[in-house]
Amino acid sequence: MVRPIPRLIQDAPVEALDFVVILVFNLLFVGLAALVLWPLGLAGLAARLAKAYAVLWAAASFVHMALSVAQAILRINLYDHPDAFVYTNLAASALLLPAWSAFAALAVRGPAADASFWTAALLYLFGFLASFVAWKVVCTFYRGYIYQLVNLPVALASYVLFAAWPPAGRALYGWFFDLF
Repeated sequence: MVRPIPRLIQDAPVEALDFVVILVFNLLFVGLAALVLWPLGLAGLAARLAKAYAVLWAAASFVHMALSVAQAILRINLYDHPDAFVYTNLAASALLLPAWSAFAALAVRGPAADASFWTAALLYLFGFLASFVAWKVVCTFYRGYIYQLVNLPVALASYVLFAAWPPAGRALYGWFFDLF
């Protein structure tokens, strides 16, 4: 079902503002990571995160647009088929986050292996926070509270899983890690 024009005009500024706020938040996080990691000689990790965030933004945009087209073709919307609409959006949004979390866990694993305990702990903390920021990026496209409530544990738990068990992350999402 097509939303009326006044509703689109009313919602557009809020969605655009959310997009800009999360984009700035994402850039600030990468900048902060670069500032903290630079004295440790690990600024390259921040650059890898920046490139991976660009891929995440592009992938989230593509998945969201492709799903919207598929839902329109199949006439799946919030009013006629709310269960199918919510489940497909949940599945699409929840599939993006474990891939990102695996990348973050594998990206910090290499430098953390050769680092001191506190540096390794800092790196793993940045990976955890990077997964949180990735959750916010996905929430830009899937704004409903149900998506946010489900996807936050997915993002953070998958990071913890892949940080504790790197072979699983490599087996499932090694292709993503090899891009960078």
